[in-house]
Amino acid sequence: QVQLVESGGGLVQAGGSLRLSCAASGRTESTYVMGWFRQAPGKEREFVAAISRSGSSTYYGDSAKGRFTVSRDNAKTTVYLQMNSLKPEDTAVYYCAVGTRLLFGTGRMEDYDYWGQGTQVTVSS
Repeated sequence: QVQLVESGGGLVQAGGSLRLSCAASGRTESTYVMGWFRQAPGKEREFVAAISRSGSSTYYGDSAKGRFTVSRDNAKTTVYLQMNSLKPEDTAVYYCAVGTRLLFGTGRMEDYDYWGQGTQVTVSS
């Protein structure tokens, strides 16, 4: 079992920045691929970003490219999502997830085994 807790969400004006964190606990003796997804009201959950086990490879959904950066600190078993140039359409609940069977990042929800409870990000215009 892996438990994930997201933090760092909040209300920000358009053009601003936020940094989300996701702390993993439980079965963390191995490092895993970790991903970020988001779900806006009335919409399906969508892939935002993922990072490989070592942190050397990163993957981004179209909405995140050029604005968001995913990183990790394996010593702290924490993954981060730095979000810059935020837009109102970035408003959503952001979830982190762990893929214990993954060798590299993917954007498919079904590839991830454990999920956090989510953190709300609201971008005002």
